Amino acid sequence: MTTQAIYGKTGSSVASRVVISGKSLLTVELMAESLNREEGLDVVTVVSGYRKLIDAVERTDAEVVLIDPDRVDGDCVTAAVEVHKVRPACGVALVVDTPTRAFVDRALRAGVLSVVPKNAGLRRLVESVRGVASGQVIMDPRLLSAASGQGGPLSDREADVLRLTASGASVKEMTGELYLSAGTIRNLASAAIKKLDARNRYDAVRIASERCWI
Repeated sequence: MTTQAIYGKTGSSVASRVVISGKSLLTVELMAESLNREEGLDVVTVVSGYRKLIDAVERTDAEVVLIDPDRVDGDCVTAAVEVHKVRPACGVALVVDTPTRAFVDRALRAGVLSVVPKNAGLRRLVESVRGVASGQVIMDPRLLSAASGQGGPLSDREADVLRLTASGASVKEMTGELYLSAGTIRNLASAAIKKLDARNRYDAVRIASERCWI
């Protein structure tokens, strides 16, 4: 069951419009009450459920979407991509328990502007939402450094090959996408299979996805 709560400051014409999404309505309503006390921020709606989120973004012309990935229905990175499809200018921020290197990397690739650890505190959350509203990447430097590293044991190119495999791309299509020869693509796939102790490249995709390495 999906639920939504309607917010909004009377006469707030210059404040950045914020939509918050999470499965735990109590949690997101508490965040909404806190953000609504801040000048320049206007939480226009709180929704519980992935479908409601996309509808709310379209309906309210949201400038910022704040998602609790541990609560929101479906994959939060997919949600960020869908938000950008319906409103490209809308900034997305995620609030997570303990962001991993691979998670932050995936989020940044999807266009997420901020990943806020839940232990960072309310002030950090407010600063992140303000930054996202102005189109800035607001991230703890340690998370940005981590995001530039490898995804687990995989090299960047091996991870790219597995991501394209997951998308259904053929070896020929990968050569055009990655500007590598077919032989190199196969070698990278074989290396990934060996590193992950997988049966084949599709099994390697499954393992890497489960461990958030791609």
